Amino acid sequence: LFPEMAISLWKNLLQTTKERILQWRRMSLYNGAHGYEEELIKKKLQQFTGGSINLSKEDNGIGILTLNNPKLMNAFTGTMMLELQERVTELENWKDGKGIIIYGAGNTFCSGSDLNAVKAISSSQDGMNMCMFMQNTLTRLMRLPLISVALVQGKAVGGGAELTTACDFRLMTPGSEIRFVHKHMGLVPGWGGAARLVHIVGSGAALRLLSGAARVDPERALHLGLSEETLVSSDETGALEEARAWLSQYTEGPASVIQAVKKVVTVGRELPLEAALRTEKDIFGTVWGGPANLQALVRRPKHK
Repeated sequence: LFPEMAISLWKNLLQTTKERILQWRRMSLYNGAHGYEEELIKKKLQQFTGGSINLSKEDNGIGILTLNNPKLMNAFTGTMMLELQERVTELENWKDGKGIIIYGAGNTFCSGSDLNAVKAISSSQDGMNMCMFMQNTLTRLMRLPLISVALVQGKAVGGGAELTTACDFRLMTPGSEIRFVHKHMGLVPGWGGAARLVHIVGSGAALRLLSGAARVDPERALHLGLSEETLVSSDETGALEEARAWLSQYTEGPASVIQAVKKVVTVGRELPLEAALRTEKDIFGTVWGGPANLQALVRRPKHK
């Protein structure tokens, strides 16, 4: 009886731990208390149609998220902003997922927001609601228990540059660029790009990139630590293959383990130390004695 009770207690603890971590990851930054009116902004965004956000999930646990609005250099229309939220929800529920590659159709990444939508929702309240909507979505994207890579071809400009910062890693193709052009629009990043950029490159480099609105080519991106690698191929098929190969070195192994690795890194980055340590302990508890751990003990791997 005792071992059975222990197992059932462990399973219950496992379930509540997973649910608690899940709730934190999906929690919105903003709600009604912040003056955020999600349903109102969704109705407004719905009016600005065009393009799509496509998701394909591959058997190896790698998903491909495509920004698909090539005639506007993959600028985000209102409906694309709504679709991005839907795709993120889908990815949060992907039990077998391990990694995700985000890229733009037609050999370019993303040119930010579709200006038609921006002009039409130019009131301060609407702008703030759109800002809160996109920050919520990109924060959830960043907290996904998947290892995420932005594959930057062509231009990643404005909101497109901000989107790259919501990924764990960035890979660039020859001749591509990342550029925070907000200053030229009389703006600052509004989708969380500035806060994330500081985490990636440090405050000095972030200040230079934002105040200079400079083009960051692959070489400079590598130097700043904004990019991991410059790929060889410039065409879509070749670049995607290279990105898959690059990502697969980090996604080998069971999904439960890869997801746990991403979760402990996320909490380490975002929570104060004591809370991060406690949550790490909880996540450890979800894999300790799990199938992958028990198999490894049987194999007794020799670490070379």
